[in-house]
Amino acid sequence: MNKKLDDKKVVVGMSGGIDSSVAALLLKQQGYEVIGVTLKHLPDELSENPGKTCCSLDDINDARYTCYNLGIPHYVLNVVEEFKKDVMEYFIKMYNAGKTPSPCVICDEKVKIKKLVEFADKMGIKYISTGHYSKVSENNMLLWDKNNRKDQTYMLYRLDKDIVERFLFPLAEYEKSEVREIARQNGIHTHNKPDSQGICFAPNGYIPFLKKVLGNDVKKGNFVDKNGKIIGEHIGYQFYTIGQRRGLGLNLGKPFFVLELRPETNEVVVGDFEELLIKEIEVINYKFHYSLENIIGKKLTARPRFSSKGLTGELKILKNEESNENRIIFEFDEKTHENSEGQHIVFYLNDEIVGGGEIKLLLK
Repeated sequence: MNKKLDDKKVVVGMSGGIDSSVAALLLKQQGYEVIGVTLKHLPDELSENPGKTCCSLDDINDARYTCYNLGIPHYVLNVVEEFKKDVMEYFIKMYNAGKTPSPCVICDEKVKIKKLVEFADKMGIKYISTGHYSKVSENNMLLWDKNNRKDQTYMLYRLDKDIVERFLFPLAEYEKSEVREIARQNGIHTHNKPDSQGICFAPNGYIPFLKKVLGNDVKKGNFVDKNGKIIGEHIGYQFYTIGQRRGLGLNLGKPFFVLELRPETNEVVVGDFEELLIKEIEVINYKFHYSLENIIGKKLTARPRFSSKGLTGELKILKNEESNENRIIFEFDEKTHENSEGQHIVFYLNDEIVGGGEIKLLLK
């Protein structure tokens, strides 16, 4: 934008939860003029599930009530169509392709943060904020705080640097228990509200959701070993993820793990844990915040899932002379089981995010 933005104001994404409520409180205490914005992104038939996940109509009312008590304006933006297209349809498509999606990563990039930025730009406001727990480096890049188990840099890795520069993270130095106490001491009515769990548009779990939306696309099929031997029956390949052990229903005297999903033959390949261990993956749909030339060959820390404590390795470029398209490969220092196709892998250099992308497993 060419026009000067007001740096005394901040747009805060208000979810109705404790974190965003305390973020708004702290920013007001710091002297900012705070504007609360809640995104209504769930279709009406999914919005009436208070307490199960997040983003219900009750959550919108909680956000409105908090803003009223804080004495700040509150807006509700309807982004249902964008959410259905960019998040829900993506989620369904990925599972139907035998992959495990990361809906919250995509939602933050394409819906939640994007819409907050658009609203701030329209209002001529420089800063945006949410209840995310994250720190920012001196280079205005997201910084992984390994000591805070609530750190959410993984979820925000796709945010462009110019957006991170406008982001305020008032919860960066706090633990969740401290945030709850701040809420209690300041009379925020949601101070004892439970943390949201699960996927907001699948309040009863992703399997019932997929059964409903996929219908006849879900069919029973065979569990097979790597040699094609049938060892059992599954309820639909869409309901499994690579690395899964529990819930397979195979009582054959030893644990089995999902190694591969084959949508084209409706087969789920299972085997021993050791067969999960791999050294390399391909990174697709990637987004890097530095030129690849500056990070290729450097020792990076990778998180192939949100819960990962970090695995070291290096990025490589494989040149395809025929198509003239380069492929990005990450080689782990040690073999790992933490890779599920479709999940996102995030890379850090000295705890600073340098980028990431979607995991594609290489053919063995």
